[in-house]
Amino acid sequence: MSAPTMRIGKVLISEADIARRVAELGKTITEQYRGQPLVALAVLKGSFVFAADLLRSIDTPLAVEFIGLRSYIGGRTSTSGVVEITQDVKYPLGGHHVLVVEDIVDTGLTLDYLIKNLATRNPLSIKIAALLHKPARTLKPIPIDYLGFDIPDEFVVGYGLDYDGRYRNLPHIAVLEPNDGQMGLFHSR
Repeated sequence: MSAPTMRIGKVLISEADIARRVAELGKTITEQYRGQPLVALAVLKGSFVFAADLLRSIDTPLAVEFIGLRSYIGGRTSTSGVVEITQDVKYPLGGHHVLVVEDIVDTGLTLDYLIKNLATRNPLSIKIAALLHKPARTLKPIPIDYLGFDIPDEFVVGYGLDYDGRYRNLPHIAVLEPNDGQMGLFHSR
């Protein structure tokens, strides 16, 4: 069964609003971690755009690491419920504060899994910076220490978030809708 044809719908969060909020988060994180041993852990692939902008706005020394997680597979718009580590951390986390940088907190299941996994590596603390949160989809409440935006229960793309590997390059957050045959895939209204 092939994935349904999708199109870009309304812009939910503009490029300017994202930039403004990311700068605010960076300032707050800088103040809280100045002089502390910090590792920023970007969750791939979705957080790479957010992580790049956020980390450039943090004005204190830090190490950057990546971890690949997957729970959305092959054109699905809902999580599979199974979390897979596709790339693991190389940098030792023991003795460091860990700032997990995530694109979106949906059900909370992926981050719950990740937090439990990271805790076994003896970090000083684990905090979460998430660009987006869908409160309506929460199955496992996760404390989000640095949150960009709460959003409604709609499937979104852009600014690193994808649908079946596409749309990560959009500079804003947009709703993805089924294509009714009237508009092209990249239509924005």
